[in-house]
Amino acid sequence: MSTMPEDSVPSEHDDGADRLTLESGLTVRPWAEGDDLALLEVWGDPENALQHQDRALLRPSSDDPWARCIVAEDHGVPVAAATILRSSLHPDRLSFYAEVAEDHRRRGIAAEMLELLAAEAGNCSTQSLKARCGKRTAAQCFLKDNGFTKIQRSRQVVVSAGALALPDLEGTGLDLEDLATGSVALTSAVVDFYNAVHDWDRAEMTVGKAQKLLLGDGTGASGAVALRDRRPGADGGILAFAVSYTPERTEDPADVLLGWNPELADDDAETACQSLLALLAARYPVSVEVDDSMEPLTRVTDELLSAGRAESDFEALIYARDAAS
Repeated sequence: MSTMPEDSVPSEHDDGADRLTLESGLTVRPWAEGDDLALLEVWGDPENALQHQDRALLRPSSDDPWARCIVAEDHGVPVAAATILRSSLHPDRLSFYAEVAEDHRRRGIAAEMLELLAAEAGNCSTQSLKARCGKRTAAQCFLKDNGFTKIQRSRQVVVSAGALALPDLEGTGLDLEDLATGSVALTSAVVDFYNAVHDWDRAEMTVGKAQKLLLGDGTGASGAVALRDRRPGADGGILAFAVSYTPERTEDPADVLLGWNPELADDDAETACQSLLALLAARYPVSVEVDDSMEPLTRVTDELLSAGRAESDFEALIYARDAAS
């Protein structure tokens, strides 16, 4: 199977030079303007938040950042799309996503598009791939069948209001402090935490990237708090922090990034997470993303899930196909 030309992003859909035919009989071309709307008519609305986020990866091919995106057509009608792209944050693997219209599935279209894009990745310094899917879904079966193995599980956990007993901080030397999302202390804490909990998919988070991706005005970050250690002999450093992406507290769960100082012992990190989460969810529900690699937070949320004081909003499994496999 031939690969797409490196500079083959067309301005019009009818550029025959940029097309090829798959063994399934569909015609493939680079992504072009208007494909998002055309595919939405065929695919329908996203089934969940995970699919909504992944569809946002579909965009024109580029070299900086490196990305390739293709569309499969059935007699001129777009019915499938797939992409691979490189992230400056996680440099060791390219992200892969594909979606096929329901009435065109089980014909090998996604597998053909995957291999076409994987061949195109020969022009990129990164060869390994990663993708995510729901549990017990057709996408999970597809990834397994095409050489991917599970490397991580990520859940969005909604903690009920009042689910945890409030900690009594008086006299403990611990202090809850409001922080500006642009503060140096918070940014440094976010960088250290993010890199520490992504050893399974090496991260290169920096102060600049943290501000751009997690804390800056364009991220929706609306406020932050930190649990600081003010005990005698302590340096007043951040034990745990939380960044809110919900501008106003309502009965709906507030979307929160919760992290901790990775230099803490596991038990101390768990205590800090539990204390801060109790304060955040004292009156309103809170939604936190929890990877299995976030062991202190995982233990806290697993206990709440078992007790019926939290629920898993959605669960994503991350699979990888490394170049050496």
